[in-house]
Parts: sequence; structure tokens; C-alpha cells
Amino acid sequence: MCDVKKYNSIYKDIVKLQPEDTLQLVLEAETEDEKEFYEIVGDFLLQKKQKEVVERNLF
Repeated sequence: MCDVKKYNSIYKDIVKLQPEDTLQLVLEAETEDEKEFYEIVGDFLLQKKQKEVVERNLF
């Protein structure tokens, strides 16, 4: 079984990333797989912010 607390901690760190952080991670990725992962993380975080803006009628 995986260490749930470990991954929960990783998640908490990831959701704190700013767009410039994910861009830096993409640019400095060592493999295409890693680059794709960081791009997906960045997209997820952007979608989360967009959802918040729409829910608050700030658009």
C-alpha cells in the first residue's frame, strides 16, 4: 500500500505553485514525460483558478 500521508503532503505543495513555477518546471524538465506531467499540473491549477473566478462572477 502507498504512503497516503506522503502523497497528501506532495499534493499540498503542488497546489501552492504559481504559474511561473510550473513554467520553470516545464522548461527545466529532464524528460518529455516529466515535461508533460508539469504541463498537466499547470493546466489543472489554471482550471482550478478559472473555476473560482467563474463561481465568484468575476469575469
